[in-house]
Amino acid sequence: MERARSLTSGAILVDRDLRALLGGALLAGDGAPAIDDAQIEPASVDLRLGPVAHRVRAGFPPEQVPVEDRLAELSTSTLSLEGEGAVLERGLIHLVPLEEVLALPADVHGRFNPRSSTGRCDLFTRVLVPGHPRFDETPRGYAGRLWLEIAPLSFPVRLKRGDRLCQLRLQRGSAALTTEELRGRYAATPLCFDGERPLGLDEVRFDDDGALELRIGLEGRDPCGWRAAQNTEVLTFAAEGAHETLDFWEPIRAQAGHCILDPGRFHIFASKERIRVPPDLAAEMLPIDVGIGELRNNYAGFFDNGFGWGAPTPAVLEVRAHDLPFLIEDGQVFFRLRFFRTNGRPEELYGEGRRGGSYRGQDLTLARPFR
Repeated sequence: MERARSLTSGAILVDRDLRALLGGALLAGDGAPAIDDAQIEPASVDLRLGPVAHRVRAGFPPEQVPVEDRLAELSTSTLSLEGEGAVLERGLIHLVPLEEVLALPADVHGRFNPRSSTGRCDLFTRVLVPGHPRFDETPRGYAGRLWLEIAPLSFPVRLKRGDRLCQLRLQRGSAALTTEELRGRYAATPLCFDGERPLGLDEVRFDDDGALELRIGLEGRDPCGWRAAQNTEVLTFAAEGAHETLDFWEPIRAQAGHCILDPGRFHIFASKERIRVPPDLAAEMLPIDVGIGELRNNYAGFFDNGFGWGAPTPAVLEVRAHDLPFLIEDGQVFFRLRFFRTNGRPEELYGEGRRGGSYRGQDLTLARPFR
């Protein structure tokens, strides 16, 4: 009964629901290996790169013209991702078919986001859904293939078929908590902490869109952040622990509680608050409000059920200043976190039972390829 009520009011599907859709609403495309259970997260599915990358002169919305027709017009070359894969050069745009195909029920729609390692490697990605005017989402009942646009922004990167750069989450109805609902949940179960101390309702800020306003943390960390180095060697995305950190990153140290961001450069910071996501909720980091500054503050902003549940954990912030140097200071409100109902508690919470690594227990943690 509880599960039925959740779906009636709107909810993101969890791992048991996603497994039930395999072979039906979630399919492997022609010639693709079957979807592996390791791709299933608590409230999302990791999607895999297909066999070829098309280098294109420009990105494009996929609504008016079939993707294949745009490729015939805009593609300058193709790269095979089979075997050891290929190097995608910094600053160039590539379009890759994904291995998964959708045949969604009429009342289900999807949203996409980069995986955490994708964002922390400064790989800009977005999913194209043929016939749909918006990136990173599907209409209800969508049936068809998916394409991933990839643009390495800081490092040249080696990718291969089967690498997982993005995630899909499926939902019925509107799953976001209202501000009133979020305040009620927070009163019952604190979601933000100063170290191990839960912050009270009067110590956190709620916006009018049902999100928490959270801050950047610089003090007490040395370094307080990382800045992507320029003119590096090739980054191998799938090779965990393969690269020395200082070959790709420059440490940032705060002076008097603040530091200045270089325009156009990519930076990694962490939140001041430690957060936790309850087992029956998921969360998403929302884009930065332009009233805070001309910044982009995240690429990979989805938190599966149970993130930080065992031990409250900072959020990692992926930050780029746009056109001008920009000063940031410790404790500055920097991002918003919105919470969503899921269809009950998943069978496994974030980080549980993983064969590979996760960012469970992270602080100022870089992507998995770095030692």
